[in-house]
Amino acid sequence: MKMISRLILSGLIAAGSGCAFTPKRQAPEMQIPADFKEGKGWKVAKPAAHVPRGEWWSIFHDAELSAILKAVNVSNQSLQSAAAVAEQTAALLKGAKLAFLPTAELGASTTHSKASAQNNSGTGGPSVQNIRSVSGTASWEMDLWGRLRHGAGAARGDLQAALANVESLRLSLQLQAAQAYFSLRAVDAQKRLLAGEVASFQKALELTKNREAQGVASAADVALADTQLATTRVALIESDVQRATLEHALAALTGRAPAAFDVRQGKLSTTIPSWPASAPSDLLERRPDIATAERKVAAANERVGAARAAFFPTITLSASNGWLGFAELFAKSNNFWSLGASAAYSLLDSGQRIAAKAQADAVWKQTVADYRQTVLSALQNTEDALATLRILGQEAVAQDEAVHAARESERIAMNQYKAGTVSYINVTTAQAAALAAEINAINLQSRRLNATVALVTALGGGW
Repeated sequence: MKMISRLILSGLIAAGSGCAFTPKRQAPEMQIPADFKEGKGWKVAKPAAHVPRGEWWSIFHDAELSAILKAVNVSNQSLQSAAAVAEQTAALLKGAKLAFLPTAELGASTTHSKASAQNNSGTGGPSVQNIRSVSGTASWEMDLWGRLRHGAGAARGDLQAALANVESLRLSLQLQAAQAYFSLRAVDAQKRLLAGEVASFQKALELTKNREAQGVASAADVALADTQLATTRVALIESDVQRATLEHALAALTGRAPAAFDVRQGKLSTTIPSWPASAPSDLLERRPDIATAERKVAAANERVGAARAAFFPTITLSASNGWLGFAELFAKSNNFWSLGASAAYSLLDSGQRIAAKAQADAVWKQTVADYRQTVLSALQNTEDALATLRILGQEAVAQDEAVHAARESERIAMNQYKAGTVSYINVTTAQAAALAAEINAINLQSRRLNATVALVTALGGGW
């Protein structure tokens, strides 16, 4: 009995100071430039995906956009699916933690048996026996080599990666919804423009018909004005297809059926939120996809430790107590108990453990490469958004000048036509150029808003 007690005590001490075989590997280092190419003065940041992002879309001061993105957060089905995956991973972590605790079982049985007459020939004939038993057993694996700890560490990394993945998906869905919304608003602006042009071209057609009746315009001029009016009407109708498609996309993103979702016509924002050209970079601090990749590296690292621990024996302490009797079950004489310790070691597994260790090492290398690529992609996303905003800002200035010049050319051509100095083809040419310039200006504004959203998400959801 004393020997067993000493064995248990030694096991507890060894388990408390057990070995661990997790490689001393940190998150892969990356040579991150001190500044973005498109914005000097941004510092290198550290991962901090846990920092709350808040309602980053408030910088646009658009109540309709705010309502849509809040609905995405609450009702998007893909986001709910990812959250459910995180819950599954949390359950796995809980199970891995509980593996450290002892297991216990309680059993009871009763047996009614009759031996054959031949077997009982020396006892006076066949007999009937009633055997009853009640017992409890407990066992505990001593985690000397850290197999269980490595498993729990890997599960913890998986959970952190799953939670970060939820935030990464949330940010991606918000990006999709915001860009779809601004594209829809651009279509609304084009519809208003085209509707105004249809009314203007209708008046121009009436003017041309009156001039034809007076003998100062030809039938060709009337046909040309009629063609331009009809073509613009077709473009106005076609814009309904674009709007419906974008509205349906927003419905799906907010978790609603298109028939139950409607976005009222509104105006396209004419202002672009300013972004801090010399503020600290939150890129590596706030991007959840980088946190996901880093946690996957940590989980893979723990699995390498678990694969190494598999090369050592498994030691288990066990105890049992109960009663086994024929008549009076709980009599003192029927009580039994046992304490024991066992060790199991696989002498020959045909190289299975070596293969598992090689696989764990390869998975770790894969996660390292994925982490580095995620960081590089994050830098690319940010540089793309910064460059796009800078260049589109310059383009917007030039486009405003083009719109002003095209409208002035249209005004001059119409006055000249009324004066009889040019043909109507000059008018239609100027009108087409002005309309194209206006549409380009609308599309350019939409692209600038979408580029701003892309920058926000590239920085992990705000600055």
